[in-house]
Amino acid sequence: MVVFVVAALAIATAPSLLIPGYETTTVEATDAETGETLATVEARIADGPVKRYVGLSATDELADDEGMLFVHSEPGEYDYVMRDMAFAIDIVFVDADGEITQIHEAEPESRPLTTYEGTGKYVLEVPIGWSADNDVEPGDSLEFDLE
Repeated sequence: MVVFVVAALAIATAPSLLIPGYETTTVEATDAETGETLATVEARIADGPVKRYVGLSATDELADDEGMLFVHSEPGEYDYVMRDMAFAIDIVFVDADGEITQIHEAEPESRPLTTYEGTGKYVLEVPIGWSADNDVEPGDSLEFDLE
């Protein structure tokens, strides 16, 4: 019984312990007008509730070509926060067809946390400035494979 209680407390305080690893996918941003590739990142896929909850909070930093792609079961309105984050990011909301609908720049903060809202089925988190540095903006598209 003691082992069960200790395990339950560990998981409650560190849900990342429930994540054995992430699948990855290459995400390519393309210009809406020209179809030109603007940037690519290798993204970890957060496709379940625990992975989406933990997000990048268990990560110390991202390289310029790394990110996390959050996958929701249905398109909708979603809220993201910077809970336990160590670094700033761009939060890129993407609809079911791959079109970027909203981009936020988000800094780590203490509570109460700012809520970053957007519409879509997917959310890509990348290092802050990635969108601006690569001229990625709402209306452009993200392409990726989730096999």
